[in-house]
Amino acid sequence: MNTAELLVKCLENEGVEYIFGLPGEENLAVLEALKHSSIKFITTRHEQGAAFMADVYGRLTGRAGVCLSTLGPGATNLMTGVADADLDGAPLVAITGQVGTDRMHIESHQYLDLVAMFSPVTKWNAQIVRPSNTPEIVRRGFKLAQSEKPGAVHIDLPENIAAMEAIGEPLVKTQLEKSYASFRSIERAAIAISEAVNPLILVGNGAIRANASAAVTEFATQLNIPVANTFMGKGVIPYTHPLALWAVGLQQRDYISCGFDNTDLVIAIGYDLIEYSPKKWNREGKIPIIHIDANPAEIDSSYSPLAEVIGDISDSLLEILERTDRQGKPDPYSISVKADIVADYEFFAQDESFPIKPQKLIYDLREVMGPEDIVISDVGAHKMWLARHYHCDRPNTCLISNGFAAMGIAVPGAVAAKMVHPDRNVVAVTGDGGFMMNFQELETALRVGANFTTIIFNDGGYGLIEWKQHNHYGESAFVHFGNPDFVKLAESMGLKGYRVESALDFMPTLKLALEQDVPTIIDCPIDYSENLRFNQRLGEMSCHI
Repeated sequence: MNTAELLVKCLENEGVEYIFGLPGEENLAVLEALKHSSIKFITTRHEQGAAFMADVYGRLTGRAGVCLSTLGPGATNLMTGVADADLDGAPLVAITGQVGTDRMHIESHQYLDLVAMFSPVTKWNAQIVRPSNTPEIVRRGFKLAQSEKPGAVHIDLPENIAAMEAIGEPLVKTQLEKSYASFRSIERAAIAISEAVNPLILVGNGAIRANASAAVTEFATQLNIPVANTFMGKGVIPYTHPLALWAVGLQQRDYISCGFDNTDLVIAIGYDLIEYSPKKWNREGKIPIIHIDANPAEIDSSYSPLAEVIGDISDSLLEILERTDRQGKPDPYSISVKADIVADYEFFAQDESFPIKPQKLIYDLREVMGPEDIVISDVGAHKMWLARHYHCDRPNTCLISNGFAAMGIAVPGAVAAKMVHPDRNVVAVTGDGGFMMNFQELETALRVGANFTTIIFNDGGYGLIEWKQHNHYGESAFVHFGNPDFVKLAESMGLKGYRVESALDFMPTLKLALEQDVPTIIDCPIDYSENLRFNQRLGEMSCHI
């Protein structure tokens, strides 16, 4: 047995199903070992796509997704997806090939110090320099990647070490026991909640990772406290719940901002500051905060909790609930905010103008998709509309990258989502800019049988940047480009392509696309003049407190 074979045995021991990646000269020994493994190697068309697939696999399963590249340019291509997983809290293990240790002391073809390079975008990384250390490095890597807060780990394997004889066995996996919050912190939280007049719950992705959806819903329901979720916390509480105030996270005031203006206590559950800065909702740092999470609160002048309840989220909520004396009903103002939010959502339901408005497209998308179906968003102007208007019944049914927020994630992410949940409809929602960054992974989707639909918001430019330029300078520059014929592009790849030609076309086209036995693309001309109208409308909004 050589080191590469021992590495693969260790990966099998960790329960790895797939490795996403590209073959290269310096990872040949690993690829050879995988030929005799239960692990399926998914050959991608770009290393960035491989890392995004591992990223989304990790986010959906809670188990580390694994990606593989060769050295040099292969490894640098991997970095964006690795960084995305790390900042988004998705468990991922990246493995890179490397030159032999006998070449590292001199200038060498394609050699970069990958351990140094990946260090800022991972929780931990290491190079295997002794074959016998492989089991320790792999076990440590997976343990760290999957522990709260999850993130990325990197393992570097020089080619001469990979070929060396190795003696060893995978280490036994240990089950991490739950940790529980202190009695004192639970008491402080319960007293603060009991005394609050207009409390508001802010829930983030940490509650999804902790499988705390049922506990959050019960907690909010029993105590009659309204709930807002971050972009990455969608579905923790069903959007149809009367206390659900839907998503917060736009970089400007919105209806939900009025709820924060009126609250006298924010109960932050599984909330990570990277998802939505507290300076956006607590600029002066005067709103009292209860922090309920598996991890202590980050330091921020606008986020200084009066109590930190650190431990298993579901258990913490149950303990607080049992000790909270709160008979009040939801603040009537919060109920009026919910009415405004719902009215705004439904305002465009019957809009037939074309190019189609983003609000209308997303409303119709929600009508077609089932409660278990998955939407994964790319990054761009469409992401802001999707975050605001696409609402979820269940956790992990709308995936939005809002930590690193990397363009190009939607198509490769949808490949992984369909592999994890082949029985569900999966839709990638992307702008034309983000689509062109990784559309090549649609060939990977076709090859592995991951049949999903990609919806392209087609505006011929980088719409989010144009939106921001108009906000700052009143005009735009350097954001426009040309596009291929997306229908013909789909057909040239063996896929099926559709073009929306009226607002009424979209729903039947989407239903047809989801029925196909190959991946599909829907080209949707979009009316992004709505961006500036949205700014104007909310700019005139006043909170009637």
